[in-house]
Amino acid sequence: MDPISRRFSLSTGITLAGDLYTLSPDVQADTPLDETPLVLFLHGGGQTRHAWGGAAERLAEAGFPALTVDHRGHGDSSWAADGDYLFPRFADDLAALLPLLGAPPIVVGASLGGLSAMAVEGDRGRATEGIVLVDVTPRLERDGVMRIMEFMRARPDGFASMEEVAEFVASFLPHRPRPKSTSGLEKNIRRGDDGRYRWHWDPAVLTAWGPGRYSEAEAAELLAGRLDAARRLSVPVLLVRGRMSDVVSEESAQEFLACCPHAEYVDLEGAAHMVAGDKNDAFGDVVLDFVRRLRHK
Repeated sequence: MDPISRRFSLSTGITLAGDLYTLSPDVQADTPLDETPLVLFLHGGGQTRHAWGGAAERLAEAGFPALTVDHRGHGDSSWAADGDYLFPRFADDLAALLPLLGAPPIVVGASLGGLSAMAVEGDRGRATEGIVLVDVTPRLERDGVMRIMEFMRARPDGFASMEEVAEFVASFLPHRPRPKSTSGLEKNIRRGDDGRYRWHWDPAVLTAWGPGRYSEAEAAELLAGRLDAARRLSVPVLLVRGRMSDVVSEESAQEFLACCPHAEYVDLEGAAHMVAGDKNDAFGDVVLDFVRRLRHK
């Protein structure tokens, strides 16, 4: 299935790039989406919309149109002119995007995307039809988060070849079989004028997320706000944790479920933090079942 490229100009000053997956022959690049209930996929920090390709396509083939978008400063979306990539800005972008989609979508959010979905839904209520949180809870394990940040910072000068990129990724994901082709990685890479390959995100993201960016008091306030947002969730919620995750612990999952007791919980065996990439078929099964039950198809 070839997705339809979409772009969304937001009131926040950001333009988001997206891919729309649908079987409908009537939907084109400029077709208004207010008649098309969507499943909206929001990737994690440092990823792009291409992280969801398999799952989004599968939902569309089952009759549920799906939209994947790049966050600000990621992929083909615009970069923040003021370099503001603090967490609340991503929620601001989501709040600005939702009215452009017509009916409230089911949101599938990994990590950063899930935090944004919780923040918007907790603040507004019924902004979405339901939420799938992919290996993200209000409380995140510091060591796991720092490991991801170290990966993102490791090669500021980029890579000489795609093969070098593949080797680096394989060292970060030793539990995952290495792909035979680098075609998937190429969607997450840009080639500079110097011929070097670099990740497809604004380097200013790393400054905003750097160590010491939040004091202990600010971090505690941030966590308290996320827990409060979880308590205010009233739409159907599914938490999908990667059982091998070092970012979301079982204790943090249970803390979230205590705040949001109506949420469903799946602890996916064989998956780490990047659940969709680690166990794409099993992840797709879980999300498709949730969407089918919400849409009664």
